[in-house]
Amino acid sequence: MTETATNTSRLSKIRSYLKRFITFFGPALIVSIAYMDPGNYGTDIQGGASFGYSLLWVVWLSGVMAMLIQYLSGKLGIATEQSLAENIRQKLGRKLFIIPYWLGSEVIAAATDLAEYLGTVVALNLLFGVPLIYASIFGAADVIIILGLASRRFRLLEQILLLVVSVISLGYIYEMFIAKPDLYSILSVSFVPHLVNSNALFVAVGIIGATVMPHAIFLHSGLTKEKALGKTLDERRKMRKMHLVETIILLSIASMINAAILIMAAVAFYPENSQIQSIAEAYRTLIPIFGAAAGVIFLVTLLASGIASSAVGTLAGQMIMEGFLGKKFNIWLRRIITRFINVIPTTIAILLGLDPLHILVYSQFALSMLIPIAVIPLVILTMNKKLMGEFANRKVTTTIACVFVGIILTFNFFSLINTS
Repeated sequence: MTETATNTSRLSKIRSYLKRFITFFGPALIVSIAYMDPGNYGTDIQGGASFGYSLLWVVWLSGVMAMLIQYLSGKLGIATEQSLAENIRQKLGRKLFIIPYWLGSEVIAAATDLAEYLGTVVALNLLFGVPLIYASIFGAADVIIILGLASRRFRLLEQILLLVVSVISLGYIYEMFIAKPDLYSILSVSFVPHLVNSNALFVAVGIIGATVMPHAIFLHSGLTKEKALGKTLDERRKMRKMHLVETIILLSIASMINAAILIMAAVAFYPENSQIQSIAEAYRTLIPIFGAAAGVIFLVTLLASGIASSAVGTLAGQMIMEGFLGKKFNIWLRRIITRFINVIPTTIAILLGLDPLHILVYSQFALSMLIPIAVIPLVILTMNKKLMGEFANRKVTTTIACVFVGIILTFNFFSLINTS
């Protein structure tokens, strides 16, 4: 075979792979939005403002844990052609066990959507001067509008979310350019676990809760399941490889954005303004330091994050309900209920004068406590050779996953002791 023929063959294989990858592309993109939601803004701003760069190692650790856990979730959908919720329902068997597990998972969806909804409300208030009480009402319609536009073409939703990821990424490239962080300090703390006090532990648990998202774990398996339905074993083998590549790329981007939020907060607020008490205060403090453009970009990325992650959270809630109950529900009814459930507590919180930043941090702390509901059964199911066949975890994969679960449980345990 000539060199020209060899090059032509390689190009043909690359084109074929890219075509298959583009066809498959989407599940990790949608899930990655959950890792850039307003909950991450809340915990990362709190972490950077209060402790400088010192919690960066938690961001990187959380990102690595998220990659493996989301990979296992997507692989479960490809191998079984069922979502995580459907698999758990089959294993539990009786409604006596299924209903409480479903309700616990719905609490996850509600807590997640609360953070996303709050991000939208705060961004509308600060960007356009809409009073918080009215912003809480206007913000209720965002997810319904987006999912309505994409209801007939799911690919359109993926394209909208790709645009959102691009907006957030470009926004934080600009923020890093003007912040000019200390690279040596960043590297020195990125790989050295260190917690200065119990408050740092609380924020670290919040960062983990904001990064390893339980609702995204349920969602990823449902999205890959839809791609795998009716596919041959060979096709699903190829899908698993593409799923791995997509997950690593998209969640690496999400981890870098989370790190950028914390770094920006550390540069702008630590230690002189370490007692930042609200997102509004963070925004107003940014402007004299980095300029008006930096403040506006911060709010634009927050608004994009809030709206997009709300859509993702609603999809996750829908998959949780249908997976555990084994029934199809009216998609619009689910969307409206999910959104308006959070209007009530958010409106009450605003009327009581509670700050959204504190609500964001506490909601992410609660999410971290609920991670085991999704992660523990996921690890057990994906190591089951009878269920997974050749897609079952290797021993080293299961070992690393168990270590990650142990880290999450240990953080939660010590945090509960220190806050009780």
